[in-house]
Amino acid sequence: MSKLSEFRKSYELGELDETQATDGPLALFQRWMDEAIAHDVSEPTAMTVATVGENGRPSTRVVLLKGCDARGMVWFTNYESRKGGELALNPFAALQFHWVEMERVVRIEGRVEKTSAQESDDYFKSRPLDSRLGAWASPQSRVISTRAVLVANAAKAAVQHGLNPERPPHWGGYRLVPDTFEFWQGRRSRLHDRLRFRLQGSDWLRERLAP
Repeated sequence: MSKLSEFRKSYELGELDETQATDGPLALFQRWMDEAIAHDVSEPTAMTVATVGENGRPSTRVVLLKGCDARGMVWFTNYESRKGGELALNPFAALQFHWVEMERVVRIEGRVEKTSAQESDDYFKSRPLDSRLGAWASPQSRVISTRAVLVANAAKAAVQHGLNPERPPHWGGYRLVPDTFEFWQGRRSRLHDRLRFRLQGSDWLRERLAP
């Protein structure tokens, strides 16, 4: 651990200027996501979701982006999890994508709402059977005595729900409706490029931030 302060990396793979961001933040995000997928970035859809609890303390976890369009960014989870409870109290969140291989970070902030029941049903039906049964088996974020509890719950779910389990009522989607995007591209000498978009009315205000 004493060597941590000695780690150094020079960021030299790209640049980000205003000419690349003329079509607005969603178009830029979609282009960066396409490039991350094309460059075989490990888990390109993985994003950190930050929420704030009743006590004002933030918490983070990693989930997978499952939808992205003009309405917002979508992921699916257990509504009774810690993040579900925190979003019920404070329906705002921040997302962060970190594509290490491309020296890029995207941060997105906004209000969070549940997706429609139909959207949640449609996605749930597309999941592998084991994942659908797992949604019934896991009391997410709650204390369990051993892993055997999960295994037993999964076996019970398989018996009860068979090969075509319905979506649990406590499981579904969230959509973050963005009001802020920030794009970060690593540069030499720690003079990184940062472009922020803030929603003002129906227009996006673009600003360059000091690194």
